[in-house]
Amino acid sequence: MSDKIIEIDGPRLEPKDQINKLVIFIHGYGSNGEDLISLTEQFYKALPNTAFVSPNAPFKVAGYGPGFEWFPLSTLSYEEKRQGTINNHQHLDAFIDAQKAKYNIEDKDIALFGFSQGTMMALYIAPRRANALGAVIGFSGALTGVEQLDQETKSRPPILLVHGDMDDVVPHKHLAEAKQHLSKNGFNINTHTSKGIGHGIAPDGIALAANFLVKHLLK
Repeated sequence: MSDKIIEIDGPRLEPKDQINKLVIFIHGYGSNGEDLISLTEQFYKALPNTAFVSPNAPFKVAGYGPGFEWFPLSTLSYEEKRQGTINNHQHLDAFIDAQKAKYNIEDKDIALFGFSQGTMMALYIAPRRANALGAVIGFSGALTGVEQLDQETKSRPPILLVHGDMDDVVPHKHLAEAKQHLSKNGFNINTHTSKGIGHGIAPDGIALAANFLVKHLLK
């Protein structure tokens, strides 16, 4: 793992009045911050005083145009994903801390919303932060760092995981695997399967995510 932190940022939508909550969207492999920031439209009316930010991952992906990655992917093996999150989580972790300082808020005021590789990043970082985040939502992802989870867990934020049963990129089986390991380690975890959905975000998942954010971020 490199000690050098790469500063990241991306599109941001802020209310005109006071800001005391934050949702951080974490995009998938080969995408960028613009991909998820549009989801703000689904949530902002129910989340007053909440800012939304969708940072670009720290590394460009060759051949993907304006695409970025949180860590390289070539074999799609568990070991590759495990090493990827271990070696590169610090950039996103530092971004979270920078947003805390920017808005003068605490971990409990922040929700992470990941998709695919972004979900892997969120699920790796959240348990290892000293203070619990307000909520973690992950679509179409997987849990890495399973071997060290019990020793390295410092906080247990509420988690919602959603996965399409027709996902041929990150198979649906990863939903059950993540739930098993997280539940065993004392996490409050909710899961949902979107029927007939592939590697994507469906309306039923968005509705659940909205309710989850309201329940945990505004309490």
